[in-house]
Amino acid sequence: MAYMMPNERLKWLTLCAAVVVLASVGNTLAANPADSDQKGPVFLKEPTNRIDFSNSTGAEIECKSSGNPMPEIIWIRSDGTAVGDVPGLRQISSDGKLVFPPFRAEDYRQEVHAQVYACLARNQFGSIISRDVHVRAVVQQFYESEVNNEYVIRGNSAVLKCSIPSFVADFVQVVSWQDEEGQLYGTLEDQQGTDGKYLVLPSGELHIREVGPEDGYKSYQCRTKHRLTGETRLSATKGRLVITEPVGSVSPQFSGNGNQEHITLTRVPLNQSVTLMCPAQAYPVPFFRWYKFIEGTTRKQAVVLNDRVKQVSGTLIIKDAVVEDSGKYLCVVNNSVGGESVETVLTVTAPLSAKIDPPTQTIDFGRPAVFTCQYTGNPIKTVSWMKDGKAMGHSEPVLRIESVKKEDKGMYQCFVRNDQESAEASAELKLGGRFDPPVIRQAFQEETMEPGPSVFLKCVAGGNPTPEISWELDGKKIANNDRFQVGQYVTVNGDVVSYLNITSVHANDGGLYKCIAKSKVGVAEHSAKLNVYGLPYIRQMEKKAIVAGETLMVTCPVAGYPIDSIVWERDNRALPINRKQKVFPNGTLIIENVERNSDQATYTCVAKNQEGYSARGSLEVQVMVPPQVLPFSFGEAAADVGDIASANCVVPKGDLPLEIRWSLNSAPIVNGENGFSLMRLNKRTSLLNIDSLSAYHRGVYKCIATNEAGSSEHLAELQVNVPPRWILEPTDKAFAQGSDAKVECKADGFPKPQVTWKKAVGDTPGEYKDLKKSDNIRVEEGTLHIDNIQKTNEGYYLCEAINGIGSGLSAVIMVSVQAPPEFTEKLRNQTARRGEPAVLQCEAKGEKPIGILWNMNNMRLDPKNDNRYTIREEILSAGVMSSLSIKRTERSDSALFTCVATNAFGSDDASINMIVQEVPEMPYALKVLDKSGRSVQLSWAQPYDGNSPLNRYIIEFKRSRASWDEIDRVMVPGHTTEAQVQKLSPATTYNIRIVAENEIGSSQSSEAVTIITAEEAPSGKPQNIKVEPVNQTTLRVTWKPPARSDWNGEILGYYVGYKLSNTNSSYIFETINFITEEGKEHNLELNNLRVYTQYSVVIQAFNKIGAGPLSDEEKQFTAEGTPSQPPSDTACTTLTSQTIRVSWVSPPLESANGVIKTYKVVYAPSDEWYDETKRHYKKTASSDTVLHGLKKYTNYTMQVLATTAGGDGVRSVPIHCQTEPDVPEAPTDVKALVMGNAAILVSWRPPAQPNGIITQYTVYSKAEGAETETKTQKVPHYQMSFEATELEKNKPYEFWVTASTTIGEGQQSKSIVAMPSDQVPAKIASFDDTFTATFKEDAKMPCLAVGAPQPEITWKIKGVEFSANDRMRLLPDGSLLIKSVNRQDAGDYSCHAENSIAKDSITHKLIVLAPPQSPHVTLSATTTDALTVRLKPHEGDTAPLHGYTLHYKPEFGEWETAEVSVDSQKHNIENLLCGSRYQVYATGFNNIGAGEASDILNTRTKGQKPKLPEKPRFIEVSSNSVSLHFKAWKDGGCPMSHFVVESKKRDQLEWNQISNNVKPDNNYVVLDLEPATWYNLRITAHNSAGFTVAEYDFATLTVTGGTIAPLDDGMGHGNVHARIPMPAWMPEWLDLNFMVPLIATVVVVAVGICVVCVALSRRRSDDMRGGQKDVYYDVVYNQTMGPGATLDKRRPDLRDELGYIAPPNRKLPPVPGSNYNTCDRIKRGTVISRGGLRSNHSTWDPRRNPNLYEELKAPPVPMHGNANIYGHGGHAHGNVECHYRHPGMEDEICPYATFHLLGFREEMDPTKAMNFQTFPHQNGHTPVPGHAGTMLPPGHPGHVHSRSGSQSMPRANRYQRKNSQGGQSSIYTPAPEYDDPANCAEEDQYRRYTRVNSQGGSLYSGPGPEYDDPANCAPEEDQYGSQYGGPYGQPYDHYGSRGSMGRRSIGSARNPGNGSPEPPPPPPRNHDMSNSSFNDSKESNEISEAECDRDHGPRGNYGAVKRSPQPKDQRTTEEMRKLIERNEAGPKQLQLQQTNGAGFTAYDTMAV
Repeated sequence: MAYMMPNERLKWLTLCAAVVVLASVGNTLAANPADSDQKGPVFLKEPTNRIDFSNSTGAEIECKSSGNPMPEIIWIRSDGTAVGDVPGLRQISSDGKLVFPPFRAEDYRQEVHAQVYACLARNQFGSIISRDVHVRAVVQQFYESEVNNEYVIRGNSAVLKCSIPSFVADFVQVVSWQDEEGQLYGTLEDQQGTDGKYLVLPSGELHIREVGPEDGYKSYQCRTKHRLTGETRLSATKGRLVITEPVGSVSPQFSGNGNQEHITLTRVPLNQSVTLMCPAQAYPVPFFRWYKFIEGTTRKQAVVLNDRVKQVSGTLIIKDAVVEDSGKYLCVVNNSVGGESVETVLTVTAPLSAKIDPPTQTIDFGRPAVFTCQYTGNPIKTVSWMKDGKAMGHSEPVLRIESVKKEDKGMYQCFVRNDQESAEASAELKLGGRFDPPVIRQAFQEETMEPGPSVFLKCVAGGNPTPEISWELDGKKIANNDRFQVGQYVTVNGDVVSYLNITSVHANDGGLYKCIAKSKVGVAEHSAKLNVYGLPYIRQMEKKAIVAGETLMVTCPVAGYPIDSIVWERDNRALPINRKQKVFPNGTLIIENVERNSDQATYTCVAKNQEGYSARGSLEVQVMVPPQVLPFSFGEAAADVGDIASANCVVPKGDLPLEIRWSLNSAPIVNGENGFSLMRLNKRTSLLNIDSLSAYHRGVYKCIATNEAGSSEHLAELQVNVPPRWILEPTDKAFAQGSDAKVECKADGFPKPQVTWKKAVGDTPGEYKDLKKSDNIRVEEGTLHIDNIQKTNEGYYLCEAINGIGSGLSAVIMVSVQAPPEFTEKLRNQTARRGEPAVLQCEAKGEKPIGILWNMNNMRLDPKNDNRYTIREEILSAGVMSSLSIKRTERSDSALFTCVATNAFGSDDASINMIVQEVPEMPYALKVLDKSGRSVQLSWAQPYDGNSPLNRYIIEFKRSRASWDEIDRVMVPGHTTEAQVQKLSPATTYNIRIVAENEIGSSQSSEAVTIITAEEAPSGKPQNIKVEPVNQTTLRVTWKPPARSDWNGEILGYYVGYKLSNTNSSYIFETINFITEEGKEHNLELNNLRVYTQYSVVIQAFNKIGAGPLSDEEKQFTAEGTPSQPPSDTACTTLTSQTIRVSWVSPPLESANGVIKTYKVVYAPSDEWYDETKRHYKKTASSDTVLHGLKKYTNYTMQVLATTAGGDGVRSVPIHCQTEPDVPEAPTDVKALVMGNAAILVSWRPPAQPNGIITQYTVYSKAEGAETETKTQKVPHYQMSFEATELEKNKPYEFWVTASTTIGEGQQSKSIVAMPSDQVPAKIASFDDTFTATFKEDAKMPCLAVGAPQPEITWKIKGVEFSANDRMRLLPDGSLLIKSVNRQDAGDYSCHAENSIAKDSITHKLIVLAPPQSPHVTLSATTTDALTVRLKPHEGDTAPLHGYTLHYKPEFGEWETAEVSVDSQKHNIENLLCGSRYQVYATGFNNIGAGEASDILNTRTKGQKPKLPEKPRFIEVSSNSVSLHFKAWKDGGCPMSHFVVESKKRDQLEWNQISNNVKPDNNYVVLDLEPATWYNLRITAHNSAGFTVAEYDFATLTVTGGTIAPLDDGMGHGNVHARIPMPAWMPEWLDLNFMVPLIATVVVVAVGICVVCVALSRRRSDDMRGGQKDVYYDVVYNQTMGPGATLDKRRPDLRDELGYIAPPNRKLPPVPGSNYNTCDRIKRGTVISRGGLRSNHSTWDPRRNPNLYEELKAPPVPMHGNANIYGHGGHAHGNVECHYRHPGMEDEICPYATFHLLGFREEMDPTKAMNFQTFPHQNGHTPVPGHAGTMLPPGHPGHVHSRSGSQSMPRANRYQRKNSQGGQSSIYTPAPEYDDPANCAEEDQYRRYTRVNSQGGSLYSGPGPEYDDPANCAPEEDQYGSQYGGPYGQPYDHYGSRGSMGRRSIGSARNPGNGSPEPPPPPPRNHDMSNSSFNDSKESNEISEAECDRDHGPRGNYGAVKRSPQPKDQRTTEEMRKLIERNEAGPKQLQLQQTNGAGFTAYDTMAV
């Protein structure tokens, strides 16, 4: 097959699929006819008639329907329009519910909330509509019910009504009444009967009978309930009875609501009760009688009172009303004076329901269909029908469709309605048979032709059934003739083809041809014109007869073509000639509403062509008039039997001849038959006569008049009152007992008689009573049914038929029941005492004669055989009694006696179970099942009961020392054989026995048993409990023991429980031991409680059994504390210039911690706020206060605090307000200086209190002594002097000055007098003043002088003559300017002015405000979680200090701060980590700002790592598990955080982690161990100070619990020891105790050889250590061992310091081609000590210098040689500082050394490996205050990190990625927890797991939170030994990280095939390594040596060469050589280092 394009292939596939689908669909359709499972809609869940809801609740109306296809639900209104959503008020949910959400009262909309809705369901088969849904939303409105006074004549009954407002009357009902004493009167249902004085009627009224004078003193209220909201309320008013004494006689009179009362109750069949009121009063008290009218008549019957119908005074109460109770009732009231009556119509409504029969029917075309609507309920007002949701206008219960058509199919519904509700039922009419109406499928078209040729016209039609086709020409049917031939045939597919052949067509054949397809299910037609050229021609038209009033329509049959015009004429006049006529150009004439007079005539049609030829044709029109019958009637009233009736039928209009016919009930009436006589009075009148009416003549009469034009009829009904007559009269009946009896009684008459049955009272006819309605007796349509008839139903019955006409019919019959013998008791027991006589009796009822026989145990009993038995018979009225006598009963007489009775109708038997009784035997097998302190459970075997049920057992018990006369008894029911004896005393000996008892007597006692009761928990409560507060957080509880008798054993102690009062929390219990001293009081202090909180305390005593009862709760508050929150919403408002209002809100109650007594307002001017001594305090109890006496125009700062008995609470946040301005005070000082003979200079100082902003000064001047005016001069506020001019010489002038603010002018200054003069001495206008300058700002001191000659001005500073410099200079106006003031400028400055006349001077004081200098910080005390520091200000600080800021941080944490007040001598830093190092410094601050920082204080909190426990206390071994008791560990002062548990079999290498988070409080069980096996257990304990590792050996027990032989470890114990690891390649049989010394010897020899090799290799720069190795890898360390460089690997304390176990669940990746990881291989490597540093240095011991953070003052120790040190895993640039070692710091990282960091393999992309460079040592070679190489965050010189092996790393930022651009910065991100890093090497642990990208700097980030699972690559004990032990001959291999080693480019032997790309080339030769991105590291399946033995890196120059055993993993020597020859930085560096390296050979580490 050729290849198709994909889309073509898709088309083919689609086509194939379509074919398959069509085929399957076809099969389905064939199997299932289209409509077989399809049906119209049917309601599954129809909404109810009424939906009332409250606006607060809303409502949902559900409507569900079924059908196929699924119908859609549409909600409509009553008018049929669809309902839409109204936002917030009405919505239709997706599942068809109509939802009314809750709404506000103002959103009520009548068209939404008071509407009639319906639910419409529709699908393609039809539509149905639900019953009407009356929705009514009720908006909650306030309403009050009222009770009005009722006026009543004494002795009558009163009815009090509860008036409910009409707007809630439908929803509110009365539930009860009460009087003013609260006496409740319930409803009829609540009360037992109707006999009491008070009765609440079902309709809610209170009925009070026989009212007396005392009833006038009570008042009554009704209680109502709202049925929607459930709210109940009492009436707003109280009603009372106003009792009138009668004056003479009063005839009955009605009060209240007139004479008609219509009561409608819904749902009555559901046991509703109804009240019929007859509210009449009279004196004497009247009699009331109730009658009911017989339906449809005026006759009435007295209402029969019975259990259901009761009369209380005049009120008729019908309980459980039924529909038959409906009707008209009459209450007749009479007394001796007169009478009155009232009618009441009662309609008992029953719920409506409807059903259509049949629910679905399939009808063939033309066949009739009948739907019958069957309905129940009362009343039925209307019946209506709908089809597919549209009204049909039919209102009968039966819907008949005479001939079904296609449009009749669909859904039919019957609706029954009354005023209250509606119901509906639906049915579906489906069409059956063939039902396709005809369709014209193909037809001829209009054609125009010449005469001559033949014409062929064709019509094709289809339909089912097959239609017939006929042809017409101009409305006239075409028949076959010689030229016209019609033929037709049926095609294969059922279509009919019909054709019309016209041979040799003529011009006259033209016209309108029509083909008509007709079948019984419809008609289809098609017409078109055939035009034949020729002259006009009109075919003959037949006479047209038409009925008057119809429309005449006729078309002129014209032939010929073309035709120009067609006109119609009448009497030679062209039509139209009136409005009724219409003529159309095609020849059609229409005449509307034809009448005989105007329209009956001959009409002519004229057709013309254009040549003028014409043709004419005539049409005769005859108009016929149909008959019309005049209405007639028989009168409105019904006639009686025997009366005469007649009716006249007159036909005034209509053509003669007329036929007049009569019918009765659609049956024709024949003259002379059935009493009818018909008389034709004339041609248009017929008379109907009935001489004597009978029942036959009742019905509908119809007169029908007919003529040619039509027919007319009229109907009239004749009602004939017919007395009842028997259709079926009952007769006496006899029925077999137990059968279903049926007695028919049917009567006829008009109105239809009511047939009732009654039963005679007693055995004789005469008095009858109504039949009680019961389960087996019912009357249906006159027929009496008695189901399962019994003898009790026998008697006389009366059937009565009454219709109000005549006296009615009645018949008495006897119903007899033919009964076989029957025993009323079928089986009974009879007892007799043994030895006494007995009589057995049988009474059989039934038709006599009856014979009775006796059987004993089914054997015939014959008295002849045993003379103890005698039989007697007695004939009774209803049957026979037989007696069997027994003289002396024996035990054998306990038998079943049967008597058998027989008569003609059958037989029956009865049995007597004879029981001969005696006393029981004694119980036996008495046993103790269980016992406790106070009870004992007993069991025993039941003895023979003597044929009398055991009534009881009596258990007798006594204390062992008492006699059986002093016993206690317990009665036990006779049916049980177990019992509990209670109320015993604990720990007491008892004797117990048991006796059985029946009706006859008691048995003997059983044998006794002896028991001792058990001890019990105490039963008494502790006594004299007192709870008293000790302080704010402590309560003291004291108590005494319970009474001694309640101990029930020895009390061991007490449980004291306490909890917060008024909470549901459980008690927290503490245990107190019992004090043995008699009467001694116990006490307990409860600590750490909440402040001022009420606690509940309970106490219970306990003994070894358990705890006794809890004491009663004692409640007590702890002492009041201080409020923990400040008052809120503090606000201040300025009132005046000296008052401020402060307001606040109380702090929250829960934070008050006591009762707030007062509030304190702390306030001071804002600029003095820092000084506590300047603050003022005001106390107040209210929540606001006014502060008085404040400084004017001053900014105040305020705080508010609450005070309790516990002290002052927290202060609120300061708020600030400014007092209002005021007028200023007077200027402080004034000077007047002579300036000349007419001028005086006035100068002044500003006011001390300006009280606002000075706006101006006013200078007043006045000549002394004269009456001159005072002159004023305004001066700006910034000018402090004024020159008065134009003065008179030698005349004294007086001057004074005032200051002004916006408020006004202030007080005037003192006056000063001066006199102008020629002599002007030198004077200084400025005043002595104090100036305050801010640090580093400029200051200016004024010196304004006058004098003539001009005075000379000089300055002195602190007494020294001033000389100008670059900071100080003299200004032209004499002022002194100081630039950039410093602290030293403070002091006195004096200005001197001098001329020839005089001299003057002033002195200024300068104060310099500077930030404080560094304070002194000293350590005062330390605890495990707090530090106390002492703070002192700097001695040189002059400016006031406002406070300190204390800065502190943990060793690996963030800086935190604390504010310290200036008065605090000491400060506590709390909540610190236990056993951790901290740095602390402080700064001071004042209003200038923060000052200098103090020196950093390095310290640590107290606490140590966990301490090892003893093995026996810690480990408990079993056969397959080991229990660990973690409480045995000591925490070292710092709480334990968690433990890590690992285990392994002793001979395995891998450790298995059991858990890495075991909580310290628990015991822990290691499960699933093998029995009798040695195991290693490794425990790592953590607290915040570090971790401790312990390893234990233990052997599990054998299966039987035995031990196995101990291991000899050479030390004699196996508690915590170091094990020598056994490599994987070593056979297991080798004994390590022998092998280790042997290997050690080999290693020493190897080391010696290596030293020689190293010396030789220095001469070779390119020695790459080629050659094949064995399975060991060579690990080369360039590190020497000096003297004393040993480490005791077995010292557990050192291991504790250095070691660290990390959780080993992060597994190491395997090495290709091997089955162990690289770390293992490295560990098994041979160490070749190469010549290196010749200095002696020992291992750094972290305990040697515990005070790590103090400054290290020791001098540096120089190293021999000038070695450049390589950091492992990277290159270190040489730096001379590396040649120094500091004591205790031998493992330092060199400054400026660049390192290469790697992280975890999974978490790190090795291409991002980072180079970073360490910093130089600070201050030369001695780092202060840290040590060399420490990386410090910028800006924190003293921040160093811990070097202790026990210190773990924080967890926060383990996997941070950092990108740093820039210079040398060290970024260190610590984290809050110190948990579980893999501490492979002490120094590098901080760098190990950080992912870093760095450009030009080093980044340092702590490990992160997932640091739970580092690679644990060394299970051997040795890992602890060499952590710091590079020089010790074996590498420290504690834990290796995964990932590759940091390696130089020449060492990059990668794994072939691991998919990693080639690394980038190394940097060029001149590349700066500190700024390079050294990214040559790739992933490898190895553990890097660098990470396993990281700690050796910084110590010396060493490297390692590793070879892979697989050829594919190694490089050849040639490859190595080529790599070295490349132009790369790595080898270049190596060569450089060699040159300077004193003969060292550089090696490179190669990773595999």
